[in-house]
Amino acid sequence: MSLNTLWFIFIAVLYTGFFILEGFDFGVGILLPFLGKNDTQRRTIINTIGPHWDGNEVWLIAAGGATFAAFPNWYATLFSGFYLPLFLVLIGLIVRGVAFEFRSKDENPTWRSLWDWCIFTGSLLAAVLLPIAFSNLVRGVPIDANMQYVGGFFNLLNPFALLAALAVVVLLIFHGAAFLSIKTEGELEQRAKGVVRSLWLLVVLILVIFIVTAFITTDIRLRLSVLPILFPVLGAAAILISGYFLRKEQYGRVFLMTCLTVAFVVLTIFAFLYPRVMVSSLNPLWSLNIENAASSFTTLRLMTIVTLIFLPIVLLYQGWTYWIFRKRVSGDAKKLTY
Repeated sequence: MSLNTLWFIFIAVLYTGFFILEGFDFGVGILLPFLGKNDTQRRTIINTIGPHWDGNEVWLIAAGGATFAAFPNWYATLFSGFYLPLFLVLIGLIVRGVAFEFRSKDENPTWRSLWDWCIFTGSLLAAVLLPIAFSNLVRGVPIDANMQYVGGFFNLLNPFALLAALAVVVLLIFHGAAFLSIKTEGELEQRAKGVVRSLWLLVVLILVIFIVTAFITTDIRLRLSVLPILFPVLGAAAILISGYFLRKEQYGRVFLMTCLTVAFVVLTIFAFLYPRVMVSSLNPLWSLNIENAASSFTTLRLMTIVTLIFLPIVLLYQGWTYWIFRKRVSGDAKKLTY
């Protein structure tokens, strides 16, 4: 396996980890104003993700950094062409992070309500705009022979990308509700379980519509091989199995299945892209791929050595934080940090 392929896989894994971990964060943030009926319940919801949200975002930073270092031409075309949506994602993540820290600084209900809606808005912005960006990577955008994006912002808001955004938002709300159902107690836990039960069929229907639309509007039907077929099949199996565990009221396993569904959705995108990294809608020969978008062999080799040293440390540390904060969050206001 070449280093170019290795780093393409590594970046796919980083984005997969990000959408699994930050995905339930986004779902919880979107549900916050609706599930929390009073301040203590909203604090309880925030405390379920309080110890993890900033660590989860590191996966996105690592993915962006790896893209910059391993595939500089991909990074340049992506971040210049998708500048506005990615800028809005950044603003949303900043506002959301500030809201987590500032919300509990004052007991004024108006102050706290303001930051609750900031958490909702920041979570929703990222959940909508990131799938718009990723779906356009597969669908294709106007890239010329010089690897320059020559379209505008509204080229990105096509029906396929908007359908992808809708599908991902609903999936992440389902994912976040499943997480809350295993991290909260009492009335809040029952309310989260109610959201999971009511959303399952909708998630299945939207994902089916999205898969059919993807086959019609993109060239993935021409690129069928083992992995591009295996990943969506496994994703479909995971979401259907989550329905079985839902009927058994085994919500921990439902959450595990939503993690797998999110993972296979992201891996499907990268499997259909490979070896391309951005598809040109003007001419397939102008698409960016793992060869013309990559750094030198020396750079990739150095990055690989550094990653092999530090990646296990980062994984162990993050796994340790999830183990430490593995218990349910009670509704006792005296024990809430945020």
